Amino acid sequence: MSSPMIRLLLADDQDLVRGGLSALLNLEPDIEVVAEVGRGDQLVQAAREHTPDVALVDIEMPGMDGIEAVRQITAAGLSARCLIVTTFGRPGYLRRAMDAGAAGFVVKDTPSDQLAQMVRRVAAGDRVVDPTLAADSLAGGINPLTEREQQVLRAAAEGGSIRAIAARLHLSQGTVRNHLSAAIGKTGAENRHDAARQAMHSGWL
Repeated sequence: MSSPMIRLLLADDQDLVRGGLSALLNLEPDIEVVAEVGRGDQLVQAAREHTPDVALVDIEMPGMDGIEAVRQITAAGLSARCLIVTTFGRPGYLRRAMDAGAAGFVVKDTPSDQLAQMVRRVAAGDRVVDPTLAADSLAGGINPLTEREQQVLRAAAEGGSIRAIAARLHLSQGTVRNHLSAAIGKTGAENRHDAARQAMHSGWL
């Protein structure tokens, strides 16, 4: 008796990467790519429409980053189990992805046969994490930034003024300054832009 087909959704903003993954994984006898999207804000709707068993999700996409999209899939109670596949093997990303509800985290240079096996394991209910990245994440410690500090730093990274950040996040300017000061202290940065850069490099944003 043959195994049931695993329905797969691919989310990656690079057409070449997405097409390559689709071609390789469709060669597997028990995996069928049922949908592809190139934007993070298309992922939840695609998961609703195509009811995949597994979603392979890139992190950096337009519209919405992959980790937030995974968080929304999890919050919506959709059946798709999410496997993050990214070029950016940063320890902070791993923690954020797992906190968002991801079932696994691997880097894009994973051989296709190993990636297919990870898809099968995630479909079967397992959690899979790149072992080197897992070790780095443990060594790197927990993200020191609070959720609000992360929000303020993301806004600062986009070049907003204190007033603009405060308006966007519905906070007072004094509160924004306090969060930025705390984030600068925790990252050991010289200023808010340096703090945002360091936090991004560590995968905390």
